[in-house]
Amino acid sequence: MSQQFLSGMAFAMTLFLVAAGLTLIFGLMDVLNLAHGTFYLVGAYVGLTVLKTSGNFWLALIVAPLAVAALGYLVETLVIRPVYARGHLDQVLLTLGLAYILADQARGIWGSAEEALSAPVLLIGSVTVAGLFFPLYRLFVIGFGLAAALALWFLVERTRWGAIIRAGVTDPTMVRNLGIDIGRIFAHTFAFGCGLAALAGVVAGPIIGVAPGLDAEILMLALIVVVTGGLGSLSGSFWGSILIGQADTFGKVLLPQFSLFFIFVVMALVLLYRPGGLLGKRAL
Repeated sequence: MSQQFLSGMAFAMTLFLVAAGLTLIFGLMDVLNLAHGTFYLVGAYVGLTVLKTSGNFWLALIVAPLAVAALGYLVETLVIRPVYARGHLDQVLLTLGLAYILADQARGIWGSAEEALSAPVLLIGSVTVAGLFFPLYRLFVIGFGLAAALALWFLVERTRWGAIIRAGVTDPTMVRNLGIDIGRIFAHTFAFGCGLAALAGVVAGPIIGVAPGLDAEILMLALIVVVTGGLGSLSGSFWGSILIGQADTFGKVLLPQFSLFFIFVVMALVLLYRPGGLLGKRAL
């Protein structure tokens, strides 16, 4: 069981990186971005291209998030910003259409074959954990995800940037009157969230691989994590990722034909007793 638990933690940390970006964009900017899974897919493909070209996994881990963050900045500035004031329905329709466009472009550029990123040489092999062999790369993913969670918490809760974002969502007029360009801050936040999705795509590449259609699967799981953890709560996304990651892993071991159903049961049980999610606001 310890091996399944560690596998669940590795998958959970991947989910957290995706869900954290979704939480930042929705929770702090109040923007429903259904193209988030596609940014994950594009990031994985860019990382694969860099890895094939350079043979350096660490370079791919840097270049892919930066490239997708730049794409996210352009998307927010040119496409999404005009619909901020038009409500969530317009945002959903716009980002859903954008997801289809980007996914088709990715298929046209990289093809439809399923591929996988190669793990760095230093992280190939296994180590002994509780008397069982466990892949070293998966342990790296767990440690990387935990470090990212701590860094994101500090960034949002203990820095001036995080305070500006939270204030900008609550009262953008006041923030503008203080001389802060809230539009630019929001664009950077959207780009950062997209970069996190791309980072997850590269990190998960050696485990999950990369193929067309993965964007929709990842988006669905990320939405489940965000809802389970509590809308707008970064800490909730962390604990929600662990819960859903473990549910998915143990579900595939115990009830492989009902593993997806098992995830929805876990989410339903959480919402039954905590309608606002694990760390979300309680419903009145």
